[in-house]
Amino acid sequence: MDIDNLVHMANRIGDFFQAMPEPQQAQLELAQHIRKFWEPRMRNALNAHLENTKAEDLKPFVRSALMTNKAVWL
Repeated sequence: MDIDNLVHMANRIGDFFQAMPEPQQAQLELAQHIRKFWEPRMRNALNAHLENTKAEDLKPFVRSALMTNKAVWL
């Protein structure tokens, strides 16, 4: 898995959900979207990136959504 591509996709998805009026709901829906549409290898690679780096290439909204809702998207 190309982590740069996964990060790019996660950030683009985050751009969409960040426009929602309720931030906590938006973060939950981002996590649910990744669970629903990304295959396990993609989710595992993104999780490893989060655990092994500071994931500074993820936008703050996306990083927060993934860390807060880890049980939802993994």
